[in-house]
Order: sequence, then structure tokens, then C-alpha cells
Amino acid sequence: MKRRLLFAGALAAVLAAGTACGGGGDDAGGSASAEKLTIYTARDKKVATYVVDQFTAKYPEYKGKVEILNLGAQEILERVRAENANPQADVWWGGTQQGLAAAATEDLLAPIQPAFAAKMDPKYKDPEGRWFGEILLPEVIMYNNKALTPEQAPKDWDDLIKPEWKDKIIIRDVAASGTMRSIYASMIQRLSPDGSNPEPGYEWLRKLDANTGSYTANPTDLYLKMSRQQGVVSAWNLQDILLQANQANMPFGYVMPASGAPVLIDGLAAVKGGNTTGAQKFLEFLFDDKLRADLAKDYFQIPAIDIAEKPEWLAQLQLKPMDVDWDVVGKHETEWINHWNSQIKNKG
Repeated sequence: MKRRLLFAGALAAVLAAGTACGGGGDDAGGSASAEKLTIYTARDKKVATYVVDQFTAKYPEYKGKVEILNLGAQEILERVRAENANPQADVWWGGTQQGLAAAATEDLLAPIQPAFAAKMDPKYKDPEGRWFGEILLPEVIMYNNKALTPEQAPKDWDDLIKPEWKDKIIIRDVAASGTMRSIYASMIQRLSPDGSNPEPGYEWLRKLDANTGSYTANPTDLYLKMSRQQGVVSAWNLQDILLQANQANMPFGYVMPASGAPVLIDGLAAVKGGNTTGAQKFLEFLFDDKLRADLAKDYFQIPAIDIAEKPEWLAQLQLKPMDVDWDVVGKHETEWINHWNSQIKNKG
């Protein structure tokens, strides 16, 4: 009898030790408990690396288990669609409101209820918790500030189609880029508020195409050609312009367009069928107050949820939003960009 009691006690101790090692949970206590976390992101590589390093420092069980794939926002949407039957991503980090809303409608995203959602303006999130806005991205005019002075740079969108800028404009190829799709769709929607007659916008884009010297396959090529003055003007998002100018010493300046800047809601989501537990933990971490403050200060992000103390650049930013109906854009964007791609690009 005594021997049986000793055996039972030893067995209980072994089982307790196994539970303490985190074999069945996803807590910070045990590295064996964390599943691999795959993130598809349109974020700048430096931002992505910094955030993941901070995440794995806080949650060491994810050390070596986070895989990042950098893609354009539209490329992420298309990839998540293609992988629907066998999801390969857990987190979609960096996508336009219209792209994320489309994915939600197609049942590609997992609904979650993170703690930060209660503090977020309803216009910056999906009502069913399938996506959340992380940052606001103003789309502005970029120029090479070694080739042009601020006085010489274009002051508004319509300046880009004037004859003096012929062959001096470089554009990130539109179809794969959430940023560029949003800019081009905004140019169409401002000339057709309800989206019913896109032709005036198409004509505007024809004139822009005629002034465009080249289209680049990705942001890296855009930055390289701009720095080499193979073109001196572009349209791009404010955050990446400031990142390149301040961290990579690129000769870039920007103009806040006189008629306003389209301001994107740039967000994130957990991919349906992926590691939802890990995805929610990562999303919660992205809304940590200290991290958001650091990203605003060092990486020029405009957080979708206000931070207590704004860095100087953000406090002094004279943002002038363009009046864009993103519901109209979301409804027509695919049709408009497909038309541009087949009927307007490289035909000016």
C-alpha cells in the first residue's frame, strides 16, 4: 500500500511539472507552447524588424518562431485569397481599409475582440472585429530636394499633369500597391463623387501617364531612381517618405497638396484558419501604448488611437485631408485600376 502511494505521488509530480512547462497553453512561461507565427506585411522592413524584435523580447516563447514576408498591400490580399483553402499566414499587417473590408466580406479574416478595440473610433475598425486600423497614412507629393527647392516642387495634384513635369515623374507600379491604388482611385473619385462616371478621372490619369517617365516594380526601386534623379517627383505616403529621408538619408521632401491629401486607414487583421491565438497576441502588442509612442517618434507613424504625448513632427504636422468617400472607392477600385492597367498605363 505504501509503495502504491509513493508511485501515485511521483506520477502526480511529473504531471504537474509537465503542466508548469506550458505544454498546453500559449503563455509567456514556456517556449515550447508557442506555435510559429507567419506575418504578411506591407510595412517598411525596418519597422517590421523593430516591432518583431520588441515582440519577441516581451514574449520570448516566440523567439525564432516569427516569419515575416514583405509584400505590397494588394499582393497580400491576392495571396490570402489564393491560400484560402490552406492558409499560410496568421497576421495581415498593413492593408488599406478597402482591401481589408473586401477580405472581411470574402470571409478571409478571423473575428477577434482585442482589448484596444473599445478605445478605437468606429470608423477605424470593422464592426465584427475582423480588421482594425493601426495608423493613418496621408498620401502626398514626394520630390527630390537636391534637384528641386520647396518653391519649385509641385504644390497640388493638378500640377502633376502640367507639361513642365513630362518625364520627370516616377510612379510605384500601381496594381500591386495599396498606396498607389488608393491615390489613383482618389483622383478618380474626386472628379466623380458617386463613382458613376470615371471618365474625367481616367482622362486625368492619361495626362499623368504621359508625364510619367517610368513605373517601378517596388518601393526600393522607386527610392533608388528618385535618389539618382532619374525622376524628381512622385506620389507616395508620408510615413515612408519621412523614414527614407531621416533614416536612410535619402534626398526626399514632401508637399502637403493644397487641395488635400487622401488619408488612408492602414490596418491589420488575423487571417482566418491561421494561428489566431498568436495573431491576437501580436495585434494586442501593436497597440501597446509605449510601442505606439515609440513608433510615432522614431518611425513617423500617425496612430489611429491618440497617444498622450505627440512627437514634435506630429504635433506640428499641418495635415489637410482630402474629402474622399472610401465606400465609393471600395466599390469601384478594382474596376478602375484594372481599366488603368489595361487601357491607360504606358500609353501616354
